[in-house]
Amino acid sequence: MTVDPNAATQSWPPPEPERRAGPARYLIPALVAAAVAVALGAYGKVHDPTGTAFNLAGFSSTGAVKSWLATVAIFFAIVQLVSALMLYGKLPGPSWSATLHRWSGRVAFLVAVPVAVHCLYALGFQSYESRVLWHSLLGCFFFGVFSAKMLLLRSERLPGWLLPVVGGLVFTTLTVLWLTSALWFFRTFGVTT
Repeated sequence: MTVDPNAATQSWPPPEPERRAGPARYLIPALVAAAVAVALGAYGKVHDPTGTAFNLAGFSSTGAVKSWLATVAIFFAIVQLVSALMLYGKLPGPSWSATLHRWSGRVAFLVAVPVAVHCLYALGFQSYESRVLWHSLLGCFFFGVFSAKMLLLRSERLPGWLLPVVGGLVFTTLTVLWLTSALWFFRTFGVTT
């Protein structure tokens, strides 16, 4: 029997080796994102569009309601972007930048949900022209990538670049959604309520 001369300095039980982020840490949010996007697209394609889902008093049409809610959502998404730049030290910001970031994201999401519900229920997944097809595809993609971002927020030891990239995808997708819907509506029908 041999004796290890360093045995007195070793602790028992030996420490577990440091675990690296396994592929499941990234695979699960990616699979959830894909499942959400495909489920929304499939529902939108097989659902019989009703033509309308909601209307709010004071608005001339459901298109106006959707466009203004989408505009509020994009405003809070811009606040999200600016507050994220503050959090990452790219812009100077107040001590409450993290709170601003969280709440502006919540408001943007909560305002975007009725727009998505209306799009899915009243219009469905449409492809009769390229603008509409891209809007339908990106609407599904938006909620998928948003789901992935929410799951990744709870993960530990993520690479420093991952959340900004996924957050950038969420922001960019929402921006293109706004351009293909609300901006199109305002340019086509005028800025009305």
